[in-house]
Amino acid sequence: MVTPLSFSAITEEIRLEGAHGAGLGASRNPGKQPGILFAHGFGQTRGAWTTTAEALNAAGHATLSYDARGHGDSDWNASDLPYHGDQFTDDLIVLAGELPRPPVLVAASMGGLFGLMAEARWPGLFSAMVLVDITPRWETRGVERILAFMSAHPDGFASLEEAADSIAVYMPHRPRKSEDSLRALLRPGKDGRWSWHWDPRLVDELARDSEQHQDVIAEAARKVQCPLLLVSGGRSDLVSPQTVEEFMALVPHAQHVHLPDATHMVAGDDNNAFTAAVLNYLDALPSAASARTEHVTGARP
Repeated sequence: MVTPLSFSAITEEIRLEGAHGAGLGASRNPGKQPGILFAHGFGQTRGAWTTTAEALNAAGHATLSYDARGHGDSDWNASDLPYHGDQFTDDLIVLAGELPRPPVLVAASMGGLFGLMAEARWPGLFSAMVLVDITPRWETRGVERILAFMSAHPDGFASLEEAADSIAVYMPHRPRKSEDSLRALLRPGKDGRWSWHWDPRLVDELARDSEQHQDVIAEAARKVQCPLLLVSGGRSDLVSPQTVEEFMALVPHAQHVHLPDATHMVAGDDNNAFTAAVLNYLDALPSAASARTEHVTGARP
């Protein structure tokens, strides 16, 4: 179900209904098929894909990006409903299953893991997949660094300048965030302090013990038959040559592109190279991947 919120000549801001009635903020650009469905990483929003989505749309592709539940403009779970991975997988299945044709999934980190789970559960849900710096097994130190950053300021920030200082320490290789860009990442509270856009419960309920699910995710990856591209960052602390090697053994038909200058935040670190890799991959996909019309998952309760 789609309810228009506003419209511009380039991007339509909409609200989608995910699994179990969850409201999900989304951005859509019309275009030809195959459409591209973007799923962001843990603690991000659909804004992480803006530049890539614009470039792919300019090349003629329809694009749809959304905020995962508990992130950005999307609903947070009720206080008595813990977060768990099946909810995020169900959201992906519902969104992809209600598109006119199977989309190409472009998914970073957390989004990629749930993409693997969704495609394994509903083979043919995606016409192809692009996983961005994520493999079914990952380096613990990378997850610990992410969770430490997300948990570091439980009471928020006194100012946007203070938040910019925190991000600069976390990502010293990136230009300093402007106040305008930070307003999309933080929410003002009644007390005047600024808090991150994500639900703090996500850290403990979804991410803290995620390593226990690695065997299940690896088995899901083994079942994936659609065309698949893995894009990894050479400076990533989450994905390593060892985890990539294991992934390629699980999914021997997958392709791999290595961007040596990118960290785990591949699309943000080297967007030109990343977008070029995705466009090259899309151009090389067999036409049969976009010709299928049957696309019913029955996922919505």
